[in-house]
Amino acid sequence: MDIYEELVRIRRQGGKAALATIVTTSGSIPSHAAAKMLVREDGTLVGTIGGGCVEAQVITGARKVMDLEKPEMFEFSLTQDPSMDSGLVCGGTLSVFVEPVVADPVLYVFGAGHVGLYTCRVARLAGFQVVVIDDRASFANPERFPEATAVLADDWDKTMASLDPGDRSYIMIATRGHREDLRVLRWAITTRARYVGMIGSRRKVLTLCKALQKDGVSQATLAALHAPIGLDIGATTPEEIAVAVVAELIAVRRQATLTPSRFPRLTPETPAPTGHVLQP
Repeated sequence: MDIYEELVRIRRQGGKAALATIVTTSGSIPSHAAAKMLVREDGTLVGTIGGGCVEAQVITGARKVMDLEKPEMFEFSLTQDPSMDSGLVCGGTLSVFVEPVVADPVLYVFGAGHVGLYTCRVARLAGFQVVVIDDRASFANPERFPEATAVLADDWDKTMASLDPGDRSYIMIATRGHREDLRVLRWAITTRARYVGMIGSRRKVLTLCKALQKDGVSQATLAALHAPIGLDIGATTPEEIAVAVVAELIAVRRQATLTPSRFPRLTPETPAPTGHVLQP
């Protein structure tokens, strides 16, 4: 099986893998420079970089690379540790570069207003596929959102029923009103999406969370909601809010640690202070 054909197939199907390549060598090693190995998400392989303990450690490292979606360089010295070559002491050294092979994440933007418009543009620049959803064709159309992967203009419930966000999906809720936001939020928290964020003031978020609690939604589920959406950078304009939102998406995607004191998360028990309202 050709490694590159399999790499393309995995990306097209929304899967995940890691590509390991020997980039530098010195002395004798059990393979050769530029040797490649593709590690699939289930641990199966295409190709080899020489077998033995080196390959086993690279496979273990590949899982981390897939999870974090960040490349990593691995250094091995067969001289210092003969066991690295399964008893065949080669005496050389090698460096293996392992890079993630993942499909672009998908951002579902509910709300084709000003914030949705600029978030779509910034998110595309950051490597997200964007699907824009609204019930107003005058707002949600390909002419207004040329960067979007898809633009869906139909009844909210009908559209949501046709979607199945996976664990590499992100959902942004920025409709034109509280009622529509609650409608989408009630659906979004039942999906497998990696991220669900909603625009609005803390008071609005608290009100909607309490409504969902009355419907039996658990506190743990609501605590995972990113709301008010976006990093706290003092954004006020739609363009600035879009930057704040996409910055948070990137932080979640890259598993960055956000300082709680700077970027507080709202839970259903958080007091609802007054503050400026981020509206779509």
